[in-house]
Amino acid sequence: MQIRAGRSRPLGAHWDGAGVNFALFSANADVVELCLFDAPGQSVESARLALPERSGDVWHGYVPGIGPGQLYGYRVRGPWAPEVGHRFNPHKLVMDPYARALSGSVRWHDSLLGHDPQIPAAPSLEDSASRMPRSVVLDPHYDWEDDRRPNVPWHRTILYECHVGGLTRLHPAVPEAWRGRYLGLTCPAVIDHLKSLGVTTLSLLPVHHSEIDSHLGGLGRPNYWGYGTLGFFAPDARFASGDRGEQVDEFREMVKVLHAAGLEVLIDVVYNHTPEGGPNGATYFLRGIDNASYYRRQQGSPAHYEDFTGCGNSLNVLEPRVLQLVLDSLRYWVGEMHVDGFRFDLAPVLARDPSHVNARSRFFEIVQQDPLLAGAKLVAEPWDLGMGGYFLGGFPYGWSEWNDRYRDAVRRFWRGEPGCIAELCTRLAGSADLFEPGRRAPHASVNFVTCHDGFTLHDLVSYERKHNESNGEGNRDGRDDNASRNWGAEGPTNSIRIRRLRERVKRSIVATLALSIGVPMIAHGDEVGRTQMGNNNAYCHDDELTWVDWDLEDDRRAFLDFARRVLELRRELPVFQRRKFFRGEPARPGGPRDLCWMHPSGVEMEMEHWNDPELRSVGMLIDKEAADPPENDGHHLQAHTVLLLLNASARTQRFKLPGPGRGSWRVRLDTASDSRASEQEGRYALAPHSLALLSWQEET
Repeated sequence: MQIRAGRSRPLGAHWDGAGVNFALFSANADVVELCLFDAPGQSVESARLALPERSGDVWHGYVPGIGPGQLYGYRVRGPWAPEVGHRFNPHKLVMDPYARALSGSVRWHDSLLGHDPQIPAAPSLEDSASRMPRSVVLDPHYDWEDDRRPNVPWHRTILYECHVGGLTRLHPAVPEAWRGRYLGLTCPAVIDHLKSLGVTTLSLLPVHHSEIDSHLGGLGRPNYWGYGTLGFFAPDARFASGDRGEQVDEFREMVKVLHAAGLEVLIDVVYNHTPEGGPNGATYFLRGIDNASYYRRQQGSPAHYEDFTGCGNSLNVLEPRVLQLVLDSLRYWVGEMHVDGFRFDLAPVLARDPSHVNARSRFFEIVQQDPLLAGAKLVAEPWDLGMGGYFLGGFPYGWSEWNDRYRDAVRRFWRGEPGCIAELCTRLAGSADLFEPGRRAPHASVNFVTCHDGFTLHDLVSYERKHNESNGEGNRDGRDDNASRNWGAEGPTNSIRIRRLRERVKRSIVATLALSIGVPMIAHGDEVGRTQMGNNNAYCHDDELTWVDWDLEDDRRAFLDFARRVLELRRELPVFQRRKFFRGEPARPGGPRDLCWMHPSGVEMEMEHWNDPELRSVGMLIDKEAADPPENDGHHLQAHTVLLLLNASARTQRFKLPGPGRGSWRVRLDTASDSRASEQEGRYALAPHSLALLSWQEET
């Protein structure tokens, strides 16, 4: 088989109609061998061709006569010298980090280790090809027809975090062949469900091709969440009908159908670490291609990695070609796969320059200036595990962040902890203390109470301890402090009193989320009472424990109806969709202040109230003039003055209601009752552990 010099750009494998150009970056390799396979199960390559040219640090070659569907990988020869950071081993087949698709998956075996498992300082001589997936050459063409991005403004965004497989695996209205797959999200019943909630934007857990690490390999468990990327350009074939390119077209079809329904698609991306793990982990791709370039290594001890992730390694974005890999991947997903944005796992790792987190890092500056990426929705998980890695509020303009201080404040308030009022109110109002100093808006705060990591909403009110025994790690994994409460019994109970109380607290929590300033994020299945039976770290379960159960009994259906109603109220009332922070000043000359915090006695909160650790009730009064001016998009809503009442105490609280003028208060929502009655004698009796929303109706 012939191989020609080819071109050094673009990186990856690209078909031009007559053959394929291959280009791979490796600064420290001596030889790069292209391995071609004829069939997925083939353990020995049908051809092994040394890439004939090296331009700078890019090895490249062109093979005529092959095209889409061709399976390939690489073997990279160079020094085995862990003491200086080199771990080349030609006995290991490695994947192309620029591959547009991967066929097959890792089948765990010690042959996947680059080192000898008995003598870690020595290289393994076992061949790994029979246990490894294959990179796939693709035809890049796809007919996007008239696909258009929904471009939902941030202040009207409602995020829905979901797992592609887990959301639809048990859905009875999804065709069996589509369940657990990208196409399952295109099913009308699924789209109707999302639209009925008012969801505007899906935030998908990782859809890059992911693999198990040595830890999961030893446990024999799957990487269900997908936080272990092996293909930064490759959609995960777990969610497709095939793995020879079907995953790419089916992902695109999903995006196109969701866009047509007005739904945006964000994807969770993992550029902070890989499944190759620490020095004793597997050799899948980067470690065998050029370990010293791709990974951050400890100064003075190059054999060991700097680990800011807890996963054994950290990607070295200080190396220009590695930074290019991340940026090329992001551009590909926006430009070629039409996604609307990203949620960055452990995002501070990308901004460590070299060790401290720098809000003016090269990564941030390039993203801000890139014409494709600057218009994407960018969401950070604003912490990693390194020194100074908690960076909430520190990201630059244009980024939104998961706000765990919101999560903790809401959880602790509703479980009845003392001294929570001041923190809660700051979070309800959009967390200006965190985001306003950087000249950012309330949408910088992604408000959430639950997510994929931790208890589900139902478990948050049903368990006080984690129950992760089925993970196989002796219940040592997962977070110990969950700020949860079981309300009288651990787990499922036949007590009607406890079950009713749990449902009330759930309603109060989801209403708080819906009626807070910022961007609400719902974790999939919370709206239908999904449970993981107290498991708060179900990353390794691809089964009924993590899949959404769509068999809705009475309580679950009632809660779904409530969630729909409260999210509809958010959409109806423009004061909850603010594009700027409250000022605590009159919104118009001579008028009332835009926001006032009310003590249950009817007076504005004073210092003594804020400092009262036993106070568990508060009112949030928002003047109708606090609603932002109408936009020029035909989206006009009638503004109302609203009063949000919250009572986390164990007794009924009689709130004295303010009177903004001539008119009366209308009860829009009460999590303890379906009552629509107005207040009586200027007071509102709010039951324990409940929330009410009132709007002012002016006399005409």
